[in-house]
Amino acid sequence: METIQVVLDKKLLQATDRAAQRTKQNRSALVREALRAHLRRLEIRALEEREREGYLRQPQAIEEALFWEAEAAWPAE
Repeated sequence: METIQVVLDKKLLQATDRAAQRTKQNRSALVREALRAHLRRLEIRALEEREREGYLRQPQAIEEALFWEAEAAWPAE
């Protein structure tokens, strides 16, 4: 593992320490877990967007594309 330095404001640091205490982890373990979860969400969002764009570029039929576009709840960014 590598050691890094991260700057947090006081409120975020206090919330982090409380969460670490509640989950019986040290601060570093909590931050690693949170970062992994965030990176997974970003990857899933990117895959969903790529899939959405692919269906819009190459729909089997225009009616099918419109149907799925209306059914899906894509995150707004």
